[in-house]
Amino acid sequence: MRTLTVLTGFLSTVLLATALTTPAAGQAVAGTKPAPGTADVVYQRAVFASGTSDGTATSDGLFFATAAGTTSYTDALGAKTWEYARWTGPEQALGFPATELIASWTADVPAGSWMQIEARARNGSGLTKWYVLGRWAYGEGDIRRTSVSGQGDADANVAVDTLVAARGRGFEAYQLRVTLYRTPGSAVTPRVRTLGAMASRVPERKTVPVSPGGGAWGTELKVPRRSQNVHQGHYPEWDGGGQAWCSPTSTTMVLGYWDRWPSARDTAWVNPSDPNPEVDYAARHTYDHAYQGAGNWPFNIAYAGRYGVDAFITRLRTLTELERLITAGIPVITSQSFKKGELPGAGYGTNGHIMVVVGFTATGDVIANDPASSSNSAVRRVYPRADFENVWLRSSSSRGIAYVIRPPGHALPPTTPGLPANW
Repeated sequence: MRTLTVLTGFLSTVLLATALTTPAAGQAVAGTKPAPGTADVVYQRAVFASGTSDGTATSDGLFFATAAGTTSYTDALGAKTWEYARWTGPEQALGFPATELIASWTADVPAGSWMQIEARARNGSGLTKWYVLGRWAYGEGDIRRTSVSGQGDADANVAVDTLVAARGRGFEAYQLRVTLYRTPGSAVTPRVRTLGAMASRVPERKTVPVSPGGGAWGTELKVPRRSQNVHQGHYPEWDGGGQAWCSPTSTTMVLGYWDRWPSARDTAWVNPSDPNPEVDYAARHTYDHAYQGAGNWPFNIAYAGRYGVDAFITRLRTLTELERLITAGIPVITSQSFKKGELPGAGYGTNGHIMVVVGFTATGDVIANDPASSSNSAVRRVYPRADFENVWLRSSSSRGIAYVIRPPGHALPPTTPGLPANW
C-alpha cells in the first residue's frame, strides 16, 4: 500500500470532459491546448545529446566517461568518497502551469556506483532551486536507496517522489539533472538508458464521469497473477509483505508478462517455502529507506529497468486512453484509493493501492490483476468501469497515475490527438 498525499488546494475546479477523440496515427505535442475541463498532462523524454555535460558522454544513453570531481556522501552505511559526472538537461517548456512533476528513469548501475536525479522548475518568480527526486542504486552495498524529505520552500516541496508546486507557483518549465557516482579510480560505468518527466495540472473533482470505449472491449492480456497477501510477514526489513507490497507485486506481474523477471539464481536467498520469491526480490530492490516502503513509484520503474525494459510514470486522463495501451498489448499498472464499498467486488478499502489493468470485458468493465487477494488464483477481478475510473482519477486518489512498462522494441500506440502527449 502507498498512502496517497492529496494536494488539491491549488487545482482548478472544472470537471473532466466526458469524451475524447478517436485514435489517429500521430502524437500530439507539448503545448497543444486541451479542451476545456480536460486534465493537463504531458510526458517528455530527455534527449541526452542536448543539455550540458560535465564528465558524461552519450552512446546508448548517458554514461560516466570522466570524473568531473569528487565528493563525500554519508548515510547509514557510513561516509564514503565518490567521483562523479553530471548532465544538466535543457529547460523544457510545458505550455501550461503544472502543479506536479514526476521524473522516472531506467539505468544500468553496477556495484560500486549510484545515481541522483534532480529537478528544478521555472515559475512566475524565476527558477527554483534544485530538488532531489531520488538517490538510486540497484544493490545495497554502496548507498541506501532513498527519497529525500525536508526540501520544501516557498516554490515547491517533494512528496516522496513528486515535485509539488506551492500555491500560485505553477511550473511553466523545468530542467532535469543527473549525477552519476562511482568508486574513485574505478572503471565502473553507470549508464542511464532512459529518463523522462511527467508534468500535470489536474482539475479538482470529487467524481469523474465514465469515459467512452477505446477499442479494447473484449481484450484480456495473459499477465501472470501474483498475490501480495501470501507474503504477509515476510522480510520486515523491507516492510513485511502483505498490504505493503502492492507496488512490487504489480511490477513483478508485468515483468513476468514480458518474461523478464528474476532468475532462480537471483532469488536463491529467499526462504525456500516462499510461493513466489520474485515478489520478495522486487520488494527488496524497490525499498525506499526514507519512505520506509516499496511503494516509491519511480523506484519501481528503475527496478523494472534492470531487465532491459523501457518504463516510465505518467498520468492517463481516462480509461479510453488506457484502452489504447491494452489494444497495443501493454498492461498498465494503476494507483487508486477508495473506501470499502466504493469499488464493487474489491471487498476492502485503501488509502493507496497499486494493481494491474490487464483488459476489459465485452461490455467495457475493467479486468484487473489485483494483488490484494488471498491467493494467486483469486487475483483476477472484474471491476465496474464507472466505479474504477472514478476511484482512480478523482482528486482524493492518484488522479490517474500509471506505470507503463514494455520492451524497447514493442511500440507504444499513438496518444490522444489534440492533447499533449502523455507517453
